[in-house]
Amino acid sequence: MTMLEATPDIARKVLKPSVNPRFAPLPMPSLDYTDAVAAETAHLYERVKTVIPAIEWPVMAPYIKAINDLKKVRNAVILAHNYQTPEIYHCVADIVGDSLQLAKEATKTDADVIVQCGVHFMAETSKLLNPDKVVLIPDMRAGCSLAASITGADIRLLRERYPGVPVVTYVNTSADVKAESDMCCTSSNAVEVVESLGADTVMFLPDQYLASWVASQTKVKIISWAGACEVHERFTGAELRAYREADPTIQIIAHPECPPDVIAEADFTGSTAKMADWVKTRRPTKVLMVTECSMASNVAAEVPDVEFIRPCNLCPHMKRITLPRILDSLLYMKDEILVDPMVAAKARRAVERMVNLKS
Repeated sequence: MTMLEATPDIARKVLKPSVNPRFAPLPMPSLDYTDAVAAETAHLYERVKTVIPAIEWPVMAPYIKAINDLKKVRNAVILAHNYQTPEIYHCVADIVGDSLQLAKEATKTDADVIVQCGVHFMAETSKLLNPDKVVLIPDMRAGCSLAASITGADIRLLRERYPGVPVVTYVNTSADVKAESDMCCTSSNAVEVVESLGADTVMFLPDQYLASWVASQTKVKIISWAGACEVHERFTGAELRAYREADPTIQIIAHPECPPDVIAEADFTGSTAKMADWVKTRRPTKVLMVTECSMASNVAAEVPDVEFIRPCNLCPHMKRITLPRILDSLLYMKDEILVDPMVAAKARRAVERMVNLKS
């Protein structure tokens, strides 16, 4: 496997948001925790009562009610990644899932506004697939260490070095990078995408650990890049062995963005969606989910009979998305995601090839 050193990210072009009179700022709603708010949100608290202490709910409930009310006013839909906190994932989101699920569902909504509760590349992907809709992200600073590890210019240089070799890029990349790619993938369909190209060799960028895992699952030769997720690369095989030695009954499941020594210790490896399905289907007595912290909380809320052991690594970018910021996003229609039309046209092609891939 060829390993190339990552280069610093370059600044993205900033486009000026369009002004639409339909989306004028709205007044701030009351955020008091009244009997009416308690009654209206009681069914939502039932979903999360095993993972959110009752003492915290009076602070969250007024925001949740206000956000759900504003969605109707704006004709908005909220997409939330599996790494969002339970009060977002279970109480205000309309569509939840991993990157592939969100990409597919984004094409089906008839809403005027998409609020992406995830990171910047996810919001860009929603915009690529919905060019005529307004796409918002509650905090423009919600980036991704993996996406920042590679640029479109890097891929152009790689194509010169490996002429004729197709390029598959992980969806965790900027629109600029997607525009230089033949096809995108997620951790759910990475092997399927690589093999669909019918090539002996494929450049798989930018996650080195996901590339290593894909290489172990296919006969296609993989050329990789030295990118990594700052959350998943902090886990170690030694850490997991210590958990298993302390309790041999524990089941360990890991995301393929983790290093190889972590994957070697896992009982199951899969995307966030496949990890959640594994727990819901297998119902292990105890499970250690090796991925971002909130993922375990969101699944735990749905399977209270399973005990979760949590070696907690938080994604600092995902945690920029909060209820107050989602409320501000809907009140003031910020921050809008815009992609240069020329870049978008090329990037959309790579994403659509992924979304339309037949299993």
